[in-house]
Amino acid sequence: MPSAFATNMRFKLSILAIFLEVLIIVLFGIFVRYENNQPSKKDKLLLYPFFQDVHVMIFVGFGFLMTFLKKYGFSSVGINMLIAALGLQWGSLMQGFWHMKKQTINIGIESMINADFSTATVLISFGAVLGKTSPVQMLIMTILEITIFSCNEHLVVNVLKATDTGASMTIHAFGAYFGLAAARVLYRPGLKEGHKNEESVYHSDMFAMIGTLFLWLFWPSFNSAIAHPDLQQRAIINTYFSMAACTLTAFALSSLVEHRGKLDMVHIQNATLAGGVAVGSCADMSIYPFGAMLIGSIAGVISVIGFKFLSPFFSSKLKIHDTCGVHNLHGLPGLLGGLASIIAAVAHVKLRETDSPSAPMQAAALCCTIGIALVGGAFAGLVLNLPFLGQAPDENCYDDSVYWEVPTEERQPAGQFSDSEDHRTVNINV
Repeated sequence: MPSAFATNMRFKLSILAIFLEVLIIVLFGIFVRYENNQPSKKDKLLLYPFFQDVHVMIFVGFGFLMTFLKKYGFSSVGINMLIAALGLQWGSLMQGFWHMKKQTINIGIESMINADFSTATVLISFGAVLGKTSPVQMLIMTILEITIFSCNEHLVVNVLKATDTGASMTIHAFGAYFGLAAARVLYRPGLKEGHKNEESVYHSDMFAMIGTLFLWLFWPSFNSAIAHPDLQQRAIINTYFSMAACTLTAFALSSLVEHRGKLDMVHIQNATLAGGVAVGSCADMSIYPFGAMLIGSIAGVISVIGFKFLSPFFSSKLKIHDTCGVHNLHGLPGLLGGLASIIAAVAHVKLRETDSPSAPMQAAALCCTIGIALVGGAFAGLVLNLPFLGQAPDENCYDDSVYWEVPTEERQPAGQFSDSEDHRTVNINV
């Protein structure tokens, strides 16, 4: 296990971050140019509101959703921002290399949305290893995962020609299973019985619920941002009703699986979003609102069941410790979305008036995505397991003070104030 001094980030983080930024600037200087702003291209500015919504989801929604740990709020929001800032730059390059014209990557609003999408995969995986990795490890994971993600996305979209507008498979399932594979390699036997800091308090759950609400409100934009303009409204409507149905089902199941019939905030923070994940692959298909509501309802059920029963099983039997439960929010609903797209293809559900997706290609896309994510995540886990990357020892996991300057009042017992001048302590009885 790493020694305490190994967590010092002064040179490791600084040198790695500056090196990566310099490398990206050089690559941008060589390859990246503005998209040609001809009159026909100006319509793409209509995508800017979608970009804003997705951007808020990445930086605010995902960041605050992970603030449920009582002593890990700085890292949840701060490292989320670090990952996103690196990821959107690296994603622009990795995805751009697959669409180069005359050795040039053209950047526009749509490519910026896709760059945010690539970042989302890393943020999902981050949830699986939250509290157990260092900022240096997460920078490395961002580079590795987005590179592999871009290859898988090219395979699914351009080679297999599969339909996955809302990215149930290419983002959610990929990010979840990549993170789970990494978490398995990075498994810490010392945390098998849990950790004193791996729990929430009232205010940390409230902050996490803020993230849930931002994600919930903007998810229709996430699923429709890159849809064909003729199909964007359909994608918005399907997502809107899927998430509404999912929320009612999640509340119902949360009460049902608890012996005292009380609601579990973990379920409400996460399972209420599963409908947006699950309907993604079918978002622009003509599945009708009732079909979207059916998908959302099933997603709510499997997500709550996953949190209640599968997460403990994964931790105790498979040695996969999933801190945020990304398997239940992104993995299982992502699989459901892929299966729903296969069923829709078999039923000849239309995208437009004449064309419908191919069931074999949808199935191949789902299988390839899961396979590549598991292998890629395991490889990333092996790289991140190197002993000099600043990971905290078991006793210091889930604690901001390892990597952050934490205000002194956070270190004082409740009801005490410390006087730094003469080191007196004043006790206050409430």
